[in-house]
Amino acid sequence: MLENATFTQIGEAIDAHQSFAVVSHVRPDGDAIGSILALGHALEQLGKSVRYLNNDGCPESLTFLPGSEKVEISADAEDVDIEVAITLDTAAHSRVGEDSLEAIKGAKLLINIDHHISNPGYGDLNYIDSNSPATGQIIYDLLMALDWPISGITRDSIYVAVSTDTGSFQYPGTTQRTYEMAADLVARGLNVGEINQLTYDNQPYRRVELMRSLLNTLDRSDDGLLVWWDLRLSTKEELGLVDDDTEGLIDFIRAVGGVVVAVFFEELGGDKIRVSMRSKDRKINASDICGVFGGGGHALAAGIRMSGPLEDAREKVLAEIRKAMVQAELS
Repeated sequence: MLENATFTQIGEAIDAHQSFAVVSHVRPDGDAIGSILALGHALEQLGKSVRYLNNDGCPESLTFLPGSEKVEISADAEDVDIEVAITLDTAAHSRVGEDSLEAIKGAKLLINIDHHISNPGYGDLNYIDSNSPATGQIIYDLLMALDWPISGITRDSIYVAVSTDTGSFQYPGTTQRTYEMAADLVARGLNVGEINQLTYDNQPYRRVELMRSLLNTLDRSDDGLLVWWDLRLSTKEELGLVDDDTEGLIDFIRAVGGVVVAVFFEELGGDKIRVSMRSKDRKINASDICGVFGGGGHALAAGIRMSGPLEDAREKVLAEIRKAMVQAELS
């Protein structure tokens, strides 16, 4: 079993260096961007030099976060001369992305902070807590343990990171500590109504058109336990979608009564398929199923990048889910 570094050891390593890059996974979500903004600004307040990097940059939906303008697309980042790279919310080293890996290759130390159970611990220092509902909560606990500053930027970024990764604090991984953290952030001046509106009630119209298109592909098993839909590359091009437009939409079909597993199949081009999977029953471990195809994540939320065509990928993944349901005596 992977042995975590302590918060004290991570703090000592950070104290011993001056220049940092905070990096998150490709196709970043709220937890990825929120975590790098939260920790990065805390480091800046400690007097550190910080670069904020992501292979795909900051999604349009998260540009309301103060500090988001500092997130650089890794391929465009010049003169990334750093001592320490900190990967956040990134379960596998390769998920940082080729351009980000190239940008941080000169780092003398790699710190890996994450909450995915499938994370193998690829850093020189690792802190992996699969019981945490979001990497943003780990960042909060780190800052509190080390008595480091929590600015308004860090506060808001932590909230968005945790809120988006817990389905607005409703997923099973949400803990007492999560609510205590949220209460403390409110005490520090967080405007919950405003930030929730910016996070959840500010979507582009093309996302509504996407939902309409996805509903036309919706299918489910005869017993109603399994539901899935597909997104073709042609639809993405027709609607002018960006990667961020699909974020969170799987939760719509996950919420259907009687459904145990929901799956989203998306064509990426280059004969690659992105698979997002959600489970509502711990007897069906989404990370284990995705692991069969080289993917991973959490027990109730995981993903895969696999070869197409989409029809073949769908058949293989659904067959593996059905097998797991039979073994769990759910089908």
